[in-house]
Order: sequence, then structure tokens, then C-alpha cells
Amino acid sequence: MELAGMVHVQSFIELGRECNTELPSDVIIEIADISFHLHKFPLLKRSGLLRKMISECHDEIGNGCVLQLHDLPGGAKTFELVAKFCYDVKMELSPYNVVALRCAAEHLRMTEDCFEGNLISLAENFLNEIYGNWKDTMKVLETCEEFLPLAEELHIITQCINSLASKACSDQSLFGWPMLAQSSEKSSNGSNLWNGICKVEKSRSVESDWWYEDVSVLRIPVYRRLILTMESKGMKPENIAGSLMFYSKKYFRGLSRNSSFHDGINHVNPIALVLAPSESEQRALLEDIIELLPPKNGVTSTTFLLRLLRTAMILHASPACRENLEKRVGAQLDEALLDDLLIPNLGYTVENLYDVDCVHRMLDHFMLSNQVAITASPDIIDETQLMDTVPSSTPMTMVAKLMDGYLSEVAPDVNLKLSKFQALAALIPEYARPLDDGIYRAIDIYLKAHPWLTDSEREQLCRLMNCQKLSLEACTHAAQNERLPPSRRPSPLLRAAPTENFCRRMALCFR
Repeated sequence: MELAGMVHVQSFIELGRECNTELPSDVIIEIADISFHLHKFPLLKRSGLLRKMISECHDEIGNGCVLQLHDLPGGAKTFELVAKFCYDVKMELSPYNVVALRCAAEHLRMTEDCFEGNLISLAENFLNEIYGNWKDTMKVLETCEEFLPLAEELHIITQCINSLASKACSDQSLFGWPMLAQSSEKSSNGSNLWNGICKVEKSRSVESDWWYEDVSVLRIPVYRRLILTMESKGMKPENIAGSLMFYSKKYFRGLSRNSSFHDGINHVNPIALVLAPSESEQRALLEDIIELLPPKNGVTSTTFLLRLLRTAMILHASPACRENLEKRVGAQLDEALLDDLLIPNLGYTVENLYDVDCVHRMLDHFMLSNQVAITASPDIIDETQLMDTVPSSTPMTMVAKLMDGYLSEVAPDVNLKLSKFQALAALIPEYARPLDDGIYRAIDIYLKAHPWLTDSEREQLCRLMNCQKLSLEACTHAAQNERLPPSRRPSPLLRAAPTENFCRRMALCFR
């Protein structure tokens, strides 16, 4: 395929320059499988590299000077625009081609020393105009990836990131951009503009998450730099976390809102990643995202953290990565939902249906983070003082209720060892349970699923609950429950009269 230089010569004449239409080309530029038949003078005037190459070229066969530019950034498509510029033919700059032209101009040494108003200067001026517009800057940043590392060396990526970060961190109500600014790519009548002058679109309200979707198209190395720059410029941790959650859900299907942990039992690998097809690339992406999460408690939802944890297990992420997530979940375990904690056991040797050890470690982290409150609490709390001392809305009582529910869910697993069940239940201090109905239910389910337990083991298991803290209904059930050792069965006749009102009050806490 050949692109004839006569097209450029004809345009040269239309501009009023002195040139003969039948002037033969005297230089051939070869880029890949495309040849450009051009003339030396326009090229010598604008490009330092072509001037050097032409001076070193020896036309020994009379076919003109043949130069090869196979490594030119942007290839033949970009060089066609460069050639138009050299011949003073009208050329449209846009956010889509300016990076290619800037890199090509750098490669060709199209500096001001060669020609005033040369292509490097023209492209730089255009970029400076673009940096004022969010959407156009995003387009420029997206195209930079094709021209690495030169785009990095020319500081185009850094300037784009600084511009975007400043806009995202600014008060949009004061400036009305970038969501109110129309792309500078076209004017109101459809013609391309390069000076950034554009018609303003109809205004609309701007939410704090307006930039999440735009930046989610960036690959992780550039996205990471953008997030870190935003953080350094004062972006709120809540917005950083929101963007990371949006970015993660776009590339990991298992993190979507409608994904259930129960699905992981039958679908071991629910991840569908667009940008990283291999498991190692997926793992690297996930670990980068987790590392970027703000350390502040509460800014990232516990549900999302647990979904990240399950994905990390599927991808066999590093132990440090998983430990990081477990600590984060543990610090805000009181915000977790029971379904989120039912993490399928995805280890190489599956012993239990659910990963009880993981939940145990997260509960350990929670207890450590609440150690001050635990130490300040009395060891034994009077029944009459229990309601006022430990309200049902405190993090400790919420976690106690959550763990009792979790124990009830994992108790039917016949492979769940008694020691694991006991160890998890025993981590909750007695005062944290206003009522022991939840732990009683979990114990009863475990006894039913493990009928082979010895009397000693049953006795040991039942010590986890306090029969004096059972509601009237639970107390009546326990008194007739043959799975309980006789010594651990309460007497409803002794309990009903003095504690019925108390139990009714306590039951209100769990409605």
C-alpha cells in the first residue's frame, strides 16, 4: 500500500506556495508496509531527525532517498498528519491524536530551533488548553498507554493526573466543571476545535461520585497514581473508597451487589475480569486495590470487604493481603451481616463447609480492638442491671448476636470439631449476651448434628450458656430437651414466676 505524495503537493499549490504540480518526489518514507512519496524541502524545514537522515542518505540508484521510520510513535497514521503539517496543509488536532502527534514530534525533533511554531510547540499549546477540561483530559490520559514510556517522559501523564485530581477534589458547585463542560472536540456546529472553546451544556446537579465511572476505564497503574494524587490533595476517604468499590465491581463479578457467598460453594471461580485474563494478573490487580483502600474504619462497607476477602481466597492472594482484610473486617465486625460471614471453605483441603477459622480470626481482631471496653466491664452483671449496663445496640452485643447466628448456621456441619465450635463461642464474654437464646439454639443444633458426643463433651458444650439468661420460651424448651445433659436442663417452675417480666423485656431487644 502506498500513499502518494502528489496529494500533498496539490494542497501546497492551493495554499499559494510556489511549487510545480509535476515536481517528482525525491524522498520516500517507509513505515511498516506503507510508503510516503514526499519532497525533501518541507521535511528538512521542520524535522531535525529527517534533516540528519536525509543528509546521511546516499542515492546510489537514482530512485530518491529512502528512509525508514518503523519505530515512529503512532505509525503511518500519525505520520500522515505530520506530513500534512510539514506541507502546511490544514490538520485537526483532537484529544484522540494529540498524544501521538506530540510523541511523534519529539521523535522527529520538530523543535523551535528548526521552525518557529513547530509541531512540538503546537501540540503542547493544545494540551495546555485540554487540561482545563475534564472529559478531554480523560481521553488524553487513556491514549497515553499506547505511547509509553515516551508519554511519561514528556510528563503528559503526570499533568493529566494532576489536572484530574485537582478537579475531582474541588467544590464542583463553585466552578460548574467538569460535568458542565462540553468536550472541546467539536464546536456547536459540529466542527473540531483545538483551543478548548466550547458551548456549555445544560447544567445538572453534581454528586460526589460523578467521577467514579470516568476513571474506572483506566488501567491499574495509572488509576493507582490518580487515586494517590487525589488522596494527597485532600480527597475524602469516603470518596476514595467509593471509587475503589466502583472500580473493583467493574472487573470482578463476584463483588457485585447481587452476588451471594452461597454461590461460591457451587461456583468456585465467579470472577470475570476484562483487563487481566490470567489468574496472576487478577491477583495483582486485587492486591493493588486492597492496598489503596483507606485505613479509616467505616469508610469501606464490611460487606464489600468480606467480598474482597472471598475473592482473595479464590485467587490465592498473599497471606499478608488476606490478613489485612481480616483485620479491617474485624475492626468493624458489628456492621457485618450473617450471610456475608458464611464464607465457603475454599482451601486446598476442605474440612468444613464454611471457613470457621477465618471468622475466628476476625472475631479475635474485633475483641482486641474493643479490649478497653471489655476490661472496663464487670465480670458478673446482675440480672436487674443487665438492660442498663449492656444495651442491645452496642457493638459488643451486636457481634454477640451475630456470632450466635453464625454458630447456628455452621453447627449442622458434621465435620465441625467441637473444639472449633467451643473456641468461637467462648470468645464472646457472658455480659455481651442480654439473652442466651441464640447460643442455646446453636448448641442444640450442634448436639442434634453430632449425636456421638460423649456425656462429658455435652456437659462441656452446655457450659457456654447460662440457663438463668434464657427467655421463658427457651427455658421451657431446654427443660424438655433430652439432648442436654440432665444437669444442664433448667427448671421452668423455678424460673417462670420471678423472671417472666424480665425475659419479656429482654425479648424486645431482639425484635
